[in-house]
Amino acid sequence: MDLLTDFFAQTEAPAPGGGGSQILFMVLIFGAMWFLLIAPQRKKQKKHQQMISGLESGTDVVTSGGIYGTITNVKDDRFVLKIADNTKIEIAKSAVATVLSKESDS
Repeated sequence: MDLLTDFFAQTEAPAPGGGGSQILFMVLIFGAMWFLLIAPQRKKQKKHQQMISGLESGTDVVTSGGIYGTITNVKDDRFVLKIADNTKIEIAKSAVATVLSKESDS
């Protein structure tokens, strides 16, 4: 029993005032992650959403799956793409990765 009492008596108490510097360090880490990771991703997402909202019939696009097609119809939550003669598919609006050109621009 004395050995156990001696062991616990030798441990040091945490230094006072150390918690404030740890909180400051965590805030700094969160701030760095915000500016390096979260903010650029939100900016990219907002730009993609603006691109999708501006799409209309006749626009050539590429989907995130790599399918090339021309938008023939715009619905509430999806596009109808013509990918070949007599071949149309419906895709989610979020599946459009890039815009190639507009048919009217050619």
